[in-house]
Amino acid sequence: MNIRCLLEEREDRFLSGHACRSKESVGRSRPEESCTIRTAFQHDRDRILHCKSFRRLKHKTQVFLAPEGDHYRTRLTHTLEVSQIARTVARALALNEDLTEAIALGHDLGHTPFGHAGERVLNELVPGGFHHVRQSLRVVDVLEKDGAGLNLTFEVRDGILKHSKGQGPIQGADPAVRAVTLEGRIVRLADIIAYVNHDLDDALRAGLVKSGQIPGRIIAVLGETHSRRIRTMVNDIIQHSLAADGGEIRLSDPLAEAVTDLRDWLYDHVYQAPSVHEDFAKAARILRELFLFFMENEEALTAHGGRRLPGDCREVSVADFLAGMTDRYAINLYHRLFLPQPWKLF
Repeated sequence: MNIRCLLEEREDRFLSGHACRSKESVGRSRPEESCTIRTAFQHDRDRILHCKSFRRLKHKTQVFLAPEGDHYRTRLTHTLEVSQIARTVARALALNEDLTEAIALGHDLGHTPFGHAGERVLNELVPGGFHHVRQSLRVVDVLEKDGAGLNLTFEVRDGILKHSKGQGPIQGADPAVRAVTLEGRIVRLADIIAYVNHDLDDALRAGLVKSGQIPGRIIAVLGETHSRRIRTMVNDIIQHSLAADGGEIRLSDPLAEAVTDLRDWLYDHVYQAPSVHEDFAKAARILRELFLFFMENEEALTAHGGRRLPGDCREVSVADFLAGMTDRYAINLYHRLFLPQPWKLF
């Protein structure tokens, strides 16, 4: 018996009856030989962890554009915090940690440079719109490995596709936005738990807001410190999911309301703050002008590393190229294309 089979037997013995077991996966779009030492979900996790799109997350904005301080979050550290929170919940509920981790690590692979400012620009310019969730799925299905994709399992792909809430309800029963696995539903909540806490922490560090400005009703429910708030939210999910006999992943109503209030407060006082908004307006201009340039210069698109996949219109190909950029790559490319360069002496 190989190691993978032993791991699958261990899942049968120790995981909850509600857990998604590796050997019961719906499978991959393209059949392939199973790994002898890793389960299907472990294999997916490793494919995501080693792909180029994952490495580029370290230079993509979370909230603060190209911060000078070393301790502000990036899209990569956000992803790692989501993974840690999600795995804690999955372990407490005896669900599949490997599936949970794979979804968490892959959920933001399609995010643009400059955070949601970049996403809004591409959404305006691409026919049919642009959303980082769909782009994350496109990355793992099509764009990685020079167009071959990562060939992930259905359950990981489904969790990536259904992780986002935007400014909508953080808990909803709509099947269109509800992951088929409990592990995917954990990541959906872990995502908002991570970002409302670390975005607030970064805003406090930057002096953008003061702790005394946070509404008292939010502090009363969630706690006064960063660690207390995360602990309160994670504990609430675990306790109320257990109370539902492990068959659902949810926050209690008071906690869900407080988290929603904190998210909305952050939109008003952090994400739309003049100092943040002004930088994002500049970043949006960079992406807009790059998009228009490459739409008019297809040879330049391929010369700079973009590509046209069969069946894709030019707008989609340009959006793929721009969405894959890091902040600094986009800024440097903008400088090379649109600003005078110093003369070189020979």
